[in-house]
Amino acid sequence: MEAKPESYKLIFEKEGVYLHTNAKRSNQDTTIPGFIRIVERGGEPALEWSPVEEDVRNAPAVFYTRKDGEGGEEETKFDPGYEPDWAVISTVKKERRQEHPPVRETGQWGFSLPLSELYSLRRARFSLGRNFLVMTTRGGDPLPPLHFHRGGTRELLKAMQRYIRLAPSPMDGRLFLAYPHDSGALSQSFDELHLFDDTSADLVSRFIQDPYATTFGGFSKVTNFFRGALRHPESPLGNRSPQDAHFPHSADEEPGFELITCGAELGPRPEVKRGKPLDNWDRFLDPEGRVTDPQKVKKLVFRGGIVPSLRKEVWKFLLGFYPWDSTTKEREDILRVKTDEYFRMKVQWKSVSEDQEMRNSLFRGYRSLIERDVNRTDRHNSFFSGNDNPGLTLLHDVLMTYCMFNFDLGYVQGMSDLLAPLLFVTQNEVESFWCLTGFMDLVHQNFEESQEAMKQQLLQLSLLLRALDPELCDYLDSQDSGSLCFCFRWLLIWFKREFSFEDILSLWEVLWTRLPCENFHLLMACSILESQKGELIGSNHDFNSILKHINELTMKLDLQSVLCGAEAIYLQLTNCKELSLKVQEALGLHVPSSSSEESPNSEPTETHTLLTQSEARGASSCQPFNGQTPTRP
Repeated sequence: MEAKPESYKLIFEKEGVYLHTNAKRSNQDTTIPGFIRIVERGGEPALEWSPVEEDVRNAPAVFYTRKDGEGGEEETKFDPGYEPDWAVISTVKKERRQEHPPVRETGQWGFSLPLSELYSLRRARFSLGRNFLVMTTRGGDPLPPLHFHRGGTRELLKAMQRYIRLAPSPMDGRLFLAYPHDSGALSQSFDELHLFDDTSADLVSRFIQDPYATTFGGFSKVTNFFRGALRHPESPLGNRSPQDAHFPHSADEEPGFELITCGAELGPRPEVKRGKPLDNWDRFLDPEGRVTDPQKVKKLVFRGGIVPSLRKEVWKFLLGFYPWDSTTKEREDILRVKTDEYFRMKVQWKSVSEDQEMRNSLFRGYRSLIERDVNRTDRHNSFFSGNDNPGLTLLHDVLMTYCMFNFDLGYVQGMSDLLAPLLFVTQNEVESFWCLTGFMDLVHQNFEESQEAMKQQLLQLSLLLRALDPELCDYLDSQDSGSLCFCFRWLLIWFKREFSFEDILSLWEVLWTRLPCENFHLLMACSILESQKGELIGSNHDFNSILKHINELTMKLDLQSVLCGAEAIYLQLTNCKELSLKVQEALGLHVPSSSSEESPNSEPTETHTLLTQSEARGASSCQPFNGQTPTRP
């Protein structure tokens, strides 16, 4: 019996809609002209795009990977000739709603997406006049940006609303969530996207194993890591009509979009100048050696840094080796106890026999990574240059001892970058070790395998940058670079590879003050990105050239300008009274009631507690190491 042909009805059609492919091959265009249509196939409405040279009925394949449910198999639907960044992250989990794939697979570049499978769309414009839409499926897969060179977005949205609701997200006025008219979809959570599913950890884990090889290699392709990671509206916005203020009101507004502001208008950015470095330490010490005004010291360090001759002493306070309220005599006792504790831990790993090490693959792996990294860390610096350099031996020994101090974390590549400046300044094995533990207390979550802290920082960076410069964010979105994952290395090791060694000494002591907020490093990233806005947009960079340009900023940035820009950004944002809650949290302006800040002098027995804990650890570490994880209180 002959099958009945599928019924077809054209509802809407617009020419001059270009698909941005971001193709890497020279024989492929980066933008392809085509038609956008809304059609009914067998009574089901669908959004379709096809190139001008293809037949109107053809609906080419979508190119993404998808995982169906728990334990489902990954299935690559189409290889378009380049590696999409959102395919590299791995897949997203998707409920088994239907047996047939949501996107038809008949051509090369186009797609046919049932409107019931549309999850969200983002619309935006920037000064180049190229307006675009980016759509995401309910499986969490973003489709390539569609550029409307001849207008038509208002008509398209109006036609779509015959079948679905489009509700603006409260987190981003440019993002619209799609819901059926006849369901309780408004109660569903944005978490359905599963953009941060555990399966996305493979690439990140690979990065942790070798950040230098991966940062601008495989990981550089991940640019939609956080696209659509916004919460579901908390109010029933789905009932808004096309006449809502978020929609254009007349066809005269085309070919441009209405510029939607997501958040409050920011006031003028103040001018900021750097101060003089801290150059007189003794005036902050009382007769017994206590620091009389730790906050004033921190403010001076934040404003201008520290003169090189004082770094060795002041850094030990900034990194918690010495409590701010300790006397000179107490610091002598602390140094004695800490020295004993360090060498007890050092003896543990030095006493491991070859046979023991062969039966402990984790310990063996730590040693192998450390030995490899030591030979390539800051070798241009005289303290670590040449063969058989004592500085290299110290670098190796401190990192191995840290594995005994924190065996759960052990050693992760990038930690040698954090230690090298500490060792260079202190010129002391014991002091550099305890300064490293203080530094790791601030950034250890960056190195954890789950990478939750790095995801959170990148998300906060994205929120901050969008609050500051929506135009720049829209441009990066249009070039598949909106996730800002090219900033990963910046945040992981606090710009260690982006500035000169001497600049890093100045930068880190500023960041250790935790002023004016704990996320000041994110504001630095915003300052750098904003300083490159003219080059990025003016030169019409695409995905690959954006990545190349950011990579080539290494050693070309002026630290003082970046610091001034970051502080000015902080002042500009904090002067605004209508910031979103998430931005306030990133700036430390909104703190959950369950958490509280402790001032440096909040514990009157801080020094006594430090000594007691050190002695307790020292006693427990006297047990010989037998290849097992050491017990810690």
